[in-house]
Amino acid sequence: MPRTTPALKAETLSFRIEPALKAALTKIASEERRPVGDLLRDLVRARVERRRRRAFEAEAHRQSQELAAAAQDPQSDEAAMLRWLDATLLELADEWK
Repeated sequence: MPRTTPALKAETLSFRIEPALKAALTKIASEERRPVGDLLRDLVRARVERRRRRAFEAEAHRQSQELAAAAQDPQSDEAAMLRWLDATLLELADEWK
């Protein structure tokens, strides 16, 4: 019978963990009334998201450094855009006073 949901089947991941750490995680899961697997999935998602966020921030920083270097040339498009932004922001600041 063909699959009716677009969700992919979950994968299984096995790993070793110290007994004390497992007991602590099991206790937390019990207190939160959640399966241990849910807690582990949350941890993995958070770690993946942190890694994705760091990569995004690093690329944004690289691009801003590249644009700042290009803006050092007063004849560049980047320098012209910065001048325009400065003028526009000054106008807005005057309007808010």
